[in-house]
Amino acid sequence: MHPIIEVQAQLVAALRGDAALAAIIAGAVFDAPPRSAAPPYVVIRRHDVVQRDGDLAPVQEHRLLLQCWADQPSRRRAVEMAERVVAVALLLPVAHAEHVRTETSIDETGLARASVTLRLLTG
Repeated sequence: MHPIIEVQAQLVAALRGDAALAAIIAGAVFDAPPRSAAPPYVVIRRHDVVQRDGDLAPVQEHRLLLQCWADQPSRRRAVEMAERVVAVALLLPVAHAEHVRTETSIDETGLARASVTLRLLTG
């Protein structure tokens, strides 16, 4: 199985299984913003992988961009979602997990969004 598919499956399962996040999004984790579903939800917007092999083992560096769409014009709500996404991601069974950055915005619809960038290493 491709490393992107493996890591993304683990991440989606962990996000959907997190009680605090589920209380906000009811398990709504998608690969693309759904046309028919209203926020709140989490979207895995990008997932890139680069080989970073060492002398002794293969290593993949994953860069992920997740967007947390709140159901209200509240950065606080979007940031609460982002904090749970980061907390869950940092517990994944990977060689290394790192929160790179979080950005927030309120889009043209008036709803808040937090974009979370993660870096994961797998082997």
